[in-house]
Amino acid sequence: MAEKDEKVIVAWSKPAPGEAGRTGDWRSQTPVIDHDKCPQKDYCLYCWLYCPDAVISRDFPLEIDLEYCKGCGVCAEECPRKAITMVDGRDPG
Repeated sequence: MAEKDEKVIVAWSKPAPGEAGRTGDWRSQTPVIDHDKCPQKDYCLYCWLYCPDAVISRDFPLEIDLEYCKGCGVCAEECPRKAITMVDGRDPG
C-alpha cells in the first residue's frame, strides 16, 4: 500500500485594531491591569495572544488601547495571574 502524503491547510486570521472602527464606546466594562501582578520578566502575554481585537501592546508595561477595546473580558479571563480585572463603566479611573 502506497503511503499517502497529507497536506494540512490552516486558516489564520490576524486581527488588527480598528477593523470595526473605534469601538471603545461599546463597552460596559473596562479592563484594568495591575502591573505589580504582571511582571515583565516572565513574558506571559496571554492577554495579548487571546485579545480578539489586538488592542493590547506587547511592550512592557502593557497598555490597552481603550479607543478600540470592546470590554469583552477575554484578557481578564485568560490571565493566569489575575492581573487584569474588569471594572464597570468606560472610564477605568
